[in-house]
Amino acid sequence: MEGAFAKDGAPMFAIETRDLTKKFKDITAVSKVNLQVHEGECYGLLGPNGAGKTTLIRMITAVSPPTAGEIRVFNRDLKLHSREIKALLGVVPQVDNIDPDLTVIQNLVTFARYFDIPKKEALRRSHEILRLFQLDDRSNSPIRELSGGMRRRLLIARGLINSPRLLVLDEPTIGLDPQAKHLVWDKLVELKALGITQLLCTQNMDEADFLCDRVAIMHQGKIIETGTPKALISKHIGSNVWEIELDPGMKNSVVKILEERKLSVDTAGNRIYLFKEEDMVAVKGLFPPQKIRNRPPTLEDVFFKLTGRYLTE
Repeated sequence: MEGAFAKDGAPMFAIETRDLTKKFKDITAVSKVNLQVHEGECYGLLGPNGAGKTTLIRMITAVSPPTAGEIRVFNRDLKLHSREIKALLGVVPQVDNIDPDLTVIQNLVTFARYFDIPKKEALRRSHEILRLFQLDDRSNSPIRELSGGMRRRLLIARGLINSPRLLVLDEPTIGLDPQAKHLVWDKLVELKALGITQLLCTQNMDEADFLCDRVAIMHQGKIIETGTPKALISKHIGSNVWEIELDPGMKNSVVKILEERKLSVDTAGNRIYLFKEEDMVAVKGLFPPQKIRNRPPTLEDVFFKLTGRYLTE
């Protein structure tokens, strides 16, 4: 196995990176990232703005060359086989770049030319994909007549025109209403069931929890944690979260009391978050019951705990 990262006998990966780094002059956007995505899974890249997610995706999709490190896609070295690998990829960008001068079907058929797909086959695939995303009745519509949700679905449909083994999605449901968002989620679940590997870049923690088998949390250009959503929640949060709403002006004095009692708390605005039942017992009587909300933990709690609740840009 030429240049394989894993030892002989170990499973190969849909994506594998080793010490992947990208620098822009004095700024390190991605720093020594090691990533392993299993074939057939949905793998999420999570992180705040500026964490390096999109830069990482641009390197994996051969749009931007790395400063250092290596990338393998389906056991092929991207540096040596970029054209071959691009033929295996479907890419759904965050920015809507659908051609507004073409109809829905024309957008798909035209895009198929980049993969040397014959026109007859391109038409067949286009109609099949439009049916999958419930856009078949819009095949001859001008792009300006589509809603935002329809345009996002068309972007994903376009990414499937070459029957990719790996679908790379950058914020696929950004700006969608709940109905359109869940329709896209359902279709992505169907595609995974067909064996299409998915690399999903998102800031929507509910989306990641719903779709992803595993996630990597990025912060300041590095991967700081990986695992299944359930395992990360258990490891970093536990089984309960208590949200305590404070009256205006009380925050500093209350936080001081909690710190004196050596309790681990998280704060945001006029809210305090406790994650351990013994900590909640320790503050019993400090707050009226109507100010306390007990709820199950979420992946968003993990995200905030690891990356902070405030902007760092």
